[in-house]
Amino acid sequence: MIYFEPSLFIAIMTLLGLLIGSFLNVVIHRIPIMLESNFRHECACLDIPDDQEPLPIQPFNLVTPRSSCPRCGHIISAWENIPLISWLILRGRCHACKAPISARYPLVELLSAVVSAWIAWRYGATIQTVGALLFSWFLIALIFIDADTSLLPDDLTLPLVWFGLLFNLNNGFAPLPDAVIGAVVGYLSLWSIYWIFKLVTGKEGMGYGDFKLLAALGAWLGWKMIPVIILLSSVAGAVLGIIMIILARHGMGKPMPFGPYLGIAGFLAMHWGAPLLVWYGFA
Repeated sequence: MIYFEPSLFIAIMTLLGLLIGSFLNVVIHRIPIMLESNFRHECACLDIPDDQEPLPIQPFNLVTPRSSCPRCGHIISAWENIPLISWLILRGRCHACKAPISARYPLVELLSAVVSAWIAWRYGATIQTVGALLFSWFLIALIFIDADTSLLPDDLTLPLVWFGLLFNLNNGFAPLPDAVIGAVVGYLSLWSIYWIFKLVTGKEGMGYGDFKLLAALGAWLGWKMIPVIILLSSVAGAVLGIIMIILARHGMGKPMPFGPYLGIAGFLAMHWGAPLLVWYGFA
């Protein structure tokens, strides 16, 4: 890898993290809308006779149309879209109609920047930094999408599986055999729990997206990390569950799906999972 002075490299990665965080806000907001729109369009097309043209669909993706205020339709200009800074300058309100802008937008940008800076500091200018950044940015998007909609889109989980396997072709974070087995074990472990729970209770305890996310974590970190991830996700669930109970008493809390806990556990396992592997006796 090209040598960078460490402090300069961390500063560059922090700035990149801010920019990626701004894009992640678009991903978090638009992908669920895109999925619902496509589903509704496909359902509507089923009622169209074969001799008629399919219904046109308005372009809506990660690029088109331009971002706008959901209340007044004001198109967001370039100066209003500077990560963190624009939100502070606008005091968290739309420039046109003064409607409040959620603090979640700068939070995602700040989270992406802090995570990127941490990874740059830990791994330096290495290929591990590239992989850890990609892994972490995907997880941020998936955590917030699942928290909002209880969905873990295949558009994100499946590429994360393939990127993990490709990255480990040269033993990036795990030997390739461990990564392949990790993807299989990750998927089948939650798949088995799902079916056992459904057969016993007649209810669905989790979604298929959770299986794919744990498969992706196994593909990146190897099968030995699966028990660590499950342990950490349980701890994260307990901690956040207590916080949700406290917030619910004030009318602010709401149940959270399992995906965010898995995502948090995956990030922790990548950076601090090795000592737990030793404790488990797998290393």
